[in-house]
Amino acid sequence: MSSVVYPGSFNPITHGHTNIVERALNLFDHVVIAIGTSVDKDPTTYLADRMELCREALAHLDDQVSVEGFNGLLVDYVRSKNTRFVLRGLRTLTDYDYEFQMLSMNQSLDQDIEYVLLPTAHKWSFLSSSRVREIAALGGDISNFVHPAIVDYYKEQSTS
Repeated sequence: MSSVVYPGSFNPITHGHTNIVERALNLFDHVVIAIGTSVDKDPTTYLADRMELCREALAHLDDQVSVEGFNGLLVDYVRSKNTRFVLRGLRTLTDYDYEFQMLSMNQSLDQDIEYVLLPTAHKWSFLSSSRVREIAALGGDISNFVHPAIVDYYKEQSTS
């Protein structure tokens, strides 16, 4: 079975992320959503919550997708999944620049790592998790951007 690791913070997973996963399944039999922790990202949504929200958002894909947390080097995690493929979505040239730097760094650590870069569907090219969090924090409607479970999660967070 061919598999690919799709790493990210998924804080939260958006329709753009889901679209990338669905399209990757045309290339691979299985997608591993690898939710990492990063000092550069907002850690306020705990890993267990993000994992559960990803599972709910991707439930329609059944056993073609698994969701896991990881902490450490991506190349080590990819090797542990018995694959050499990393999936990333691209929205803008800025994303490409960042992803190319990450790709180059990871390939310098393991030359067998291969990146699959999929452009985000035009419909979702403006969408980012950061903007979704910002809209939710200000009481805005995020239902056009994320799975209903995520809408409910942010509503619960705002009343806590």
